[in-house]
Amino acid sequence: MPELVAVPPRLTFSWGNRDAGRYQGAGMKPSFTFLLLLSGAVMIVQPKEDKAFLLYPYGPGENDQKNPKLDDGTSEKVFLTVPFTFYGKEYQRLYVNNNGVISFDSKVKQYTPDPFPLADGRPFVTPYWADVDNVRGGDIYYRESTDPALLARATKDINQYFPEIPYTATWVFVATWDHVAYYGSTSSKGNTFQAVLTTNTKVSFIILNYWDIQWTTGSASDGDPETGLGGTPAHAGFNSGDETNYYNIPGSQTEAIINITMTSNVNVPGRWVFQVDDFKVTGVPTEAPKAASSNSCWL
Repeated sequence: MPELVAVPPRLTFSWGNRDAGRYQGAGMKPSFTFLLLLSGAVMIVQPKEDKAFLLYPYGPGENDQKNPKLDDGTSEKVFLTVPFTFYGKEYQRLYVNNNGVISFDSKVKQYTPDPFPLADGRPFVTPYWADVDNVRGGDIYYRESTDPALLARATKDINQYFPEIPYTATWVFVATWDHVAYYGSTSSKGNTFQAVLTTNTKVSFIILNYWDIQWTTGSASDGDPETGLGGTPAHAGFNSGDETNYYNIPGSQTEAIINITMTSNVNVPGRWVFQVDDFKVTGVPTEAPKAASSNSCWL
């Protein structure tokens, strides 16, 4: 794996209990709180290439389904044609939730994010868990596919990042949040990010792609309506549901998450890739970050 560069001191992490009543009265929505137990260092990489290089194809032209325009909404229950193994358990149902979460078996309408592990044991993947409001702007697309070109692309990517694992993709699921706005927004800011699930029925991977991140927080999570910053920022990572296996992408729930487009664990700016059938945190140390040189591009 490529060499990791630690973040400078301005990037901070927190451990411990959060005040369960912190957000009462902060907006019209209630919030939920849990416990942060894990952090890590991040890799800073050079600016990313073109959008088509990073994002898998999506949108109406790809025959994607589109989520309803509904604050805190979700997709219908998606019945997968191929089981997807996540932390040793096979799933054939999932939801694409507007607030940046792909969940297995149950919907997630919660909009203020919590670090993992979650106390209630919900298994899900969150490319960017925050208070998305697609009524104010943007669209959420998804599809499962066995298109040969898409399978070839997934196979090539996984073979590049995990050369020690023989892999040929037989199934892909692509979910994309396209220039989505935040709750309470008075700006035109939008975030574009994507989650790609792929499997050969035995080994499973998830690719998280971050093309354009302009905001971190909705106003009901104490964010600024004009900037989309502050409050409790977005969270990215994985929760197995067993309270043991989970991963919080470094910078989650800090102001630093705005720069996730410049970080990676596979030396591709804005891309994080994980094996998730038997979860392994690849290329990312679990210890807290050390100070870096002043020319680091992180904050």
